[in-house]
Amino acid sequence: MESSDAELDLQRSVQAVLRELGAQAPSLQSNQGMWRWSLHKKVERDPGKSPALVRILLRELEKAESEDIRHAIIPLLHTLMYVLTKATGITEELYRRTYTFCTRLLTLPAPYCTVALDCAIRLKTETAVPGTLYQRLVIAEQNLTSELYPYQERAFLFVDPELVSPSVCSALLLELEAAQAQQTPEACMRHVVAHALQAALGDACHAGALQRKLQASPRQALERYFHAVVAAVEQMASEPSPSREGHLERLEEIYCSLLGPEAAARGRCGGDPLQSPQPNIPLPSPHITFHLWTDEEQLWKELVLFLRPRSQLCLSADLEALDLQGLWPDRELARVSMLSTDSGIERDLPPGADELPLPGSPEMERARLQRKGGVKKRVRLPDVLMPACWDGPPGLHRRTGRPSGDGELLPGVSRLHTARVLVLGDDRMLGRLAQAYHSLRKRETQKCCLTPRLSLQLYYIPVLAPEKQASCRHSELRELATFLGRADPWYESTVNTLCPAIHKLAEMPPSLDTSRTVDPFILDVITYYLRMGTQPVYFQIYTVKIFRDLSQHPAEDIFLTELKVKIQDTKPPKDGFSPRRRGAAEGPGAELHICYQKALLSHRAQEVAVSLRATGLVLKTFAASDTEVSGPAPAPPPAVPVTDHTCLNVNVTEVIKSSNLAGRSFSMVTNTFRTANIQIQSQDQRLLTLLLDKDSRRAFKDVVRFEVSPCPEPCSEAHKSEASQLGSHGQEVEGTKAKPKPLLMPINTFSGIVQ
Repeated sequence: MESSDAELDLQRSVQAVLRELGAQAPSLQSNQGMWRWSLHKKVERDPGKSPALVRILLRELEKAESEDIRHAIIPLLHTLMYVLTKATGITEELYRRTYTFCTRLLTLPAPYCTVALDCAIRLKTETAVPGTLYQRLVIAEQNLTSELYPYQERAFLFVDPELVSPSVCSALLLELEAAQAQQTPEACMRHVVAHALQAALGDACHAGALQRKLQASPRQALERYFHAVVAAVEQMASEPSPSREGHLERLEEIYCSLLGPEAAARGRCGGDPLQSPQPNIPLPSPHITFHLWTDEEQLWKELVLFLRPRSQLCLSADLEALDLQGLWPDRELARVSMLSTDSGIERDLPPGADELPLPGSPEMERARLQRKGGVKKRVRLPDVLMPACWDGPPGLHRRTGRPSGDGELLPGVSRLHTARVLVLGDDRMLGRLAQAYHSLRKRETQKCCLTPRLSLQLYYIPVLAPEKQASCRHSELRELATFLGRADPWYESTVNTLCPAIHKLAEMPPSLDTSRTVDPFILDVITYYLRMGTQPVYFQIYTVKIFRDLSQHPAEDIFLTELKVKIQDTKPPKDGFSPRRRGAAEGPGAELHICYQKALLSHRAQEVAVSLRATGLVLKTFAASDTEVSGPAPAPPPAVPVTDHTCLNVNVTEVIKSSNLAGRSFSMVTNTFRTANIQIQSQDQRLLTLLLDKDSRRAFKDVVRFEVSPCPEPCSEAHKSEASQLGSHGQEVEGTKAKPKPLLMPINTFSGIVQ
C-alpha cells in the first residue's frame, strides 16, 4: 500500500512537470522551476523510489512518442538520465528499455536524435557497468586524480558587479562556499566507492556497514579502495564487449576486502532483514569558482590557470610570461619545414635530410633565420616538445569515456580539460562575454595553447536588477534569454525562472549555522543546467568599424544583440566631412546615406543605396517575432535555425517632410529591412553616437561613418602571410574569392533549437 501511494505521488509530480511546460495555469506559472527540483529531491531523500520513478518516466516518454507530443520528449529524457546517473537500484531490464527507446528516437529530426544519441551512448556503458556515469562525473567535476580517467572539469561563475547588486553577489558566494565546504576529496572518494559497490551488488550490499567502514578508513586506505574501484569500472567499460557478470566478480572481491568474507557472505544470503533502508549517496555539486568580472583578460587568465599543471600555479604579473611558461613551444619552432622544391626522388636528397633537427641545435637556429624561397608550412612537432602533462594515457580516447564526446584537434593531444563558463546578467553581460570570446579566439590564432586541450562550454542565466522601472525596460535587456526560452521550452521552464529566486535569496538574512542541512535550490538548478545543458545554440557576432575621421583608420569593436544610433545635437566642424548639401531642409534628425546588401532568400547579392533624414536607427540581431511573448502556449512556435540568423533587423526612424497652408511639418515613420552588411554615413554636420549591446560603458561619440558586417573567424598571422605569398606569386586557389567563415558564439541549452 505504501509503495502504491509513493508511486502515485511521483506520478502527480511528473504530471506537474509536464503541465509546467505549457504553463497554462497561473498557479504553475508562479512555481515554475520548482516541480522538477522537488521531484529529484523526493528521490534523493528516499533512494528506494528511483526504480518507480524510472518506470513512470519511461511510460510518459512512450506516451509522448506515440501521441507525437514532441515538446515533452527532451525534458522527460533529461529528467530520466539525471535519475539514472544518481540511482543504484535500477534493474538491467529498465536500462535496456531506456536504451531501446533512445534508439527509436534516432529516426526523429534534430535535436531529438542528437540528444537521444548522446543518451544512448552513455546508457550502453551504464547497462553493462552500473555506476560508470556517477563515477566519471564525480572524478571529472571534483578533479580527483585518476590515471585511468584523467578528465577534469571546472565551472566558472562570472558576475559583473556593475550590473548585479552586491547583495546578489554575496548571497551566491555564500551558497557556493557552504555547499563546497562539505565536499572534501575524502568524502567524494567515499561516495564513489559506495556508489559503485551498491550499483553493482544491489541488495547484496550491506550499505550501512559499508558506509561505517569507509568513514573509519584512513586517507591512505581510502585512496587504495578508490583506485581499485575506478580501475575495475574503467577497465571493464573500456572493453569492446563488457560483461556485467565479470564486473560483479571484481567488485565482490573489493567488497570482501572491505568488510571481510563473513559480511560478504551474509550479504549474498540476503543480508540482515532488520537493516535500515539504503542510505542516500549524494552526488556532489561541481567545483564552481566565483569571479567578479572586472578585467577584460580575466576569462583568458582563469582558463590558463586551470589548464596549467598544479605544480606551476603561480600567476605571473606579465600576461605574455604567463602564456609562454610551459603551455606551448615557441611557435617559430613549429615553422621549420618548407614546401618541397626538390625532384622528389629519394636518392637526390642529401644525407640526413629526412631527420628533424633537435630543438636548440645549430641546424634549428639556421632553419629559423634562413629563408629558402618556399612557403612556410606549420607542422606539429614531435611529442618530446609537448609538456608531458598534456597527453593522456593511450587507449582512453573513446567517445563513451570522454565528457561531451570531444575529439582530438591535434594528433596525440587530447582534450582532458573542460571549462564551463557560466555568466549571470542581462544582454549587456552577454556583450562583454562576446568581447572576451572574440579576444580569446583571436589570441589563439597567434599562440594556440588552449584550443587543442580545452573544451570551452558557455552557459547563461538571465539576472536583471530589481529596478522600479517599467517592465518594457526589463524585456529590452533580456532579448537573448527570451529567444532561448522560445527556442528551448525546458530552458524557459528551468533557467529563465531563476531570476526571482535569486533575488529572494539575496533578501534573506545569511545563516551562520553551517551544521544544519539545507536544500540549496539555486545551486541545484545551476548544477542541473551545467550537467544536462549540452546542446549549443550558435549566435552570430557582428563587427563594427567606427570612423571619427574619414582620413584616419577606423576603430573596431563587436556586438552581439544590438547597435543603437543616436543623432547628436551639437554640430562641431570636423575634418573629413562632406559639405552640407544646398537646399537641405531644416528639421529633426540628420541626413544619412545608407548602403546595404539586401537579404534575399536566394542569397544573391543586391546592393541598395538610399539617402534619407532620420532621427535614429536600431540594428538588432533578433527580429521582434523572436522575442515577443504573446501569452502561454503548450508548445513554442517553430523557430528559424540560428545558423540562418546572419541578418540584422534594421529599424530606421525616418523624417517625412510635408508642406501645407500652415507651413512645413514633419512626421516620423519607422522603416524596417534585413541585411547582413550595412554602411551608414552622415551627410551634414550632425555627428552620431553608437551604443553597443545596450551598455552605456560601450558608447562611441562623434562618429562620422560606421560599417557593420558579420565578424569573421580570426585569421592567424601564418595564414595571412601564406595568402599574401601565394598572391605575390600569382597563384589562385579558386576562381572566386572565398567567403570568410563567420564567428559564432555557442550558448548551451538543454535541446538546442526545437523545430
